[in-house]
Amino acid sequence: MSHTLLQDALFNAKTVRELDRLATENAGISSFDLMQKAGAFSFAELMETFGEPSFLHVFCGGGNNGGDGYIIAALAATSNISVTIYEVGNTAAISGDAELAKQLCLEANINMQEPSIDSDLSQGVIVDSLLGTGFSGPLRGNFALAIEVINSSFLPVLSIDVPSGLSSDTGAVEDIAVKADSTVTFVGAKQGLFTGRGPALCGEIVYDSLDIPESVLQKMAPSAQLMDLSELIEYMPELEADVHKNQRGHCMVIGGDLCFGGAAIMAAEASLKTGSGLTSLVTRPDHVTASLARQPEVMACAVASGQQLEPLLDRPTVLVIGPGLGRSSWSEQLMQKAMATDLPMVVDADGLNIISEGRVVTNHQNRSWIMTPHSGEAARLLGISVEDVEADRFEAVRRLQEKYNAIIILKGAGTLVSAQAGEPIKVCPYGNPGMATGGMGDILSGVIGSLIAQGMDLQTSAELGSCLHSAAADMAVQNRGYKGLVATDILPYLTEAMNQWDQELS
Repeated sequence: MSHTLLQDALFNAKTVRELDRLATENAGISSFDLMQKAGAFSFAELMETFGEPSFLHVFCGGGNNGGDGYIIAALAATSNISVTIYEVGNTAAISGDAELAKQLCLEANINMQEPSIDSDLSQGVIVDSLLGTGFSGPLRGNFALAIEVINSSFLPVLSIDVPSGLSSDTGAVEDIAVKADSTVTFVGAKQGLFTGRGPALCGEIVYDSLDIPESVLQKMAPSAQLMDLSELIEYMPELEADVHKNQRGHCMVIGGDLCFGGAAIMAAEASLKTGSGLTSLVTRPDHVTASLARQPEVMACAVASGQQLEPLLDRPTVLVIGPGLGRSSWSEQLMQKAMATDLPMVVDADGLNIISEGRVVTNHQNRSWIMTPHSGEAARLLGISVEDVEADRFEAVRRLQEKYNAIIILKGAGTLVSAQAGEPIKVCPYGNPGMATGGMGDILSGVIGSLIAQGMDLQTSAELGSCLHSAAADMAVQNRGYKGLVATDILPYLTEAMNQWDQELS
């Protein structure tokens, strides 16, 4: 997924509507002018992306999103492209700018009809302008049928502003949504395009400001923001010629209960590959030999109880706890001892599950920690369902941060990183479906722990770690493809990604 965005700022639908209003009231741009600009940009993007189509199928709803579609259809007819408009919803209620746009199509004698399962979509390109940013809730009328017709055609699809059926605020889909090859979005890029189901449905995302002055666009604060690895990498500490290992921090990974040793071992290796001066692994005695055989630079320590862990906690700069930790009495003992320290922590996997079950009591308000849940762990931490989390990932991040006073990394497509109250939530634009395999989260926790060990603050470590981890996976996929990718495959690319981005800056 690619993007061309103004300052990587993302907005919710309410804010974009306000920007529309400010543009018409303060910048002297009429709302119909904005619609015409959106239609013209979309038509030009369609021609550039797909070439001149043999036929254009434009699906129009009754609102302003449909109005954009009517403009596109009229432009196609002017270019002597055969066009059919499929009208969906209450066409008799069309009014305002959308009605003006439809009139252009009537004057051009463009064929208009309702979609059906027998609609001939055997060739050409589809424009999806059914539902815009005002859509929420279940689909009504024949919108679901129209979306099924689009998706079953297997033709290239350009969605206008947002794939119909996708919430532009949350990235969730309640019923069914259009799967687009490309999505053009206007005025402000919508936050829901970049997380949840958004990355799977939008295809390439292209942004246009519709010539609204930047002075107007800056009047409204974004609700979210895409992170940029090229900017975040600048926060990595420079290595002076006389630096020694103790100046680069000590990351201790705690985990690896019986049958789960690999998770903790991978986290420790990721920490080492990301540059921590020292990395230690506290795990079950059964896993020490395996760790030494894989990565002898990791200081593997066997502990059979929390009591044996306690004297080791004077050494590290930061703790990573949870990878393969399990939920046994051994797990709880180690968790209790770790939580009793004042060290910054990265908590993942079973560390999160133990906390969600209330089996380790801690004063959340006085902790310096990062929590890295996927949607299942987030649901347990909040006492809600996974469906509730995925229905609004932005809200889930806010609630987790408020409840646990932690920096939250909600993993998944379009990973979210919480920010301070009132600040935009950060969205990771890197990553790919090959990462949907066991162990990827363990690698991430080790990466973040390593960055903290090297002296970076928790917020920057969370943001850079998320982007670096996903960018490394993208590099791995470029070289070997999605299928069969496993977590340890990205370890060498962590180092390569750090050095490549750093060299591009220098």
